[in-house]
Amino acid sequence: MILTRRRALVGGLAAGAGGLLAGCDAVQGTDIGRKLLLSGEPATQALQRALIDRTALAPEFSADQRSPIFRANGTRNPNTPTYNASLAQNFADWRIRIDGLVARPVDLSLADLRAMPARTQITRHDCVEGWSAIGKWSGPRLGPILERAGLQQRARYIVFHCADRFGTRPYYESIDLVDAFHPQTILAWVLNDRVLSVPNGAPVRLRVERQLGYKHAKYIERIEAVPSLAGIGGGKGGYWEDVADYEWYAGI
Repeated sequence: MILTRRRALVGGLAAGAGGLLAGCDAVQGTDIGRKLLLSGEPATQALQRALIDRTALAPEFSADQRSPIFRANGTRNPNTPTYNASLAQNFADWRIRIDGLVARPVDLSLADLRAMPARTQITRHDCVEGWSAIGKWSGPRLGPILERAGLQQRARYIVFHCADRFGTRPYYESIDLVDAFHPQTILAWVLNDRVLSVPNGAPVRLRVERQLGYKHAKYIERIEAVPSLAGIGGGKGGYWEDVADYEWYAGI
């Protein structure tokens, strides 16, 4: 089991309450486990943010600590006609739309993103499936991009709409403004000094380093600022949150 700040906090609370909660990896596969984790989510989020600096950085590592292989999480290839056509053109026609509650909707090409000042960070990816890997990521910070679009005051969440599909369901994820403007939250297009591969989310994926791996949306097509998560997908803030009761707040 991967020990994280979040699990340590949950574990401490659980011990004081009779040891009812265990780490995510131990209980996520059971209905009872999911209910326990979900019931504790608001308290976990509130306590973590009360006790830890909201801008605290996730640990960063040296180049020689990188994992020899960085496994792909989630979808390995959207494999839709639209995605495959764009891949065949090396994503020259790829656009990311920033819209919703913004003053100036923006369409960014891959060339636009690559021309922006980039942040590079070597961080650990913790997957809810129980594995982790350390990789070097590069890409522009999300915060300045949202500032460029001009967030409206009513905006509370940022929703990432993605190219991959699960049956008829489009994949999506969301974070709040605290994580959106965190200095380590980037739109990554480089992994380990190479252009992002298809299995790892080409051409662009989210890196939100204070969250578990399923929050790191891949194949991003649209970024939407919204006042509420109600009415988007199943209303719980993400594909896995909707279909498998994953926690919306997956802070580590």
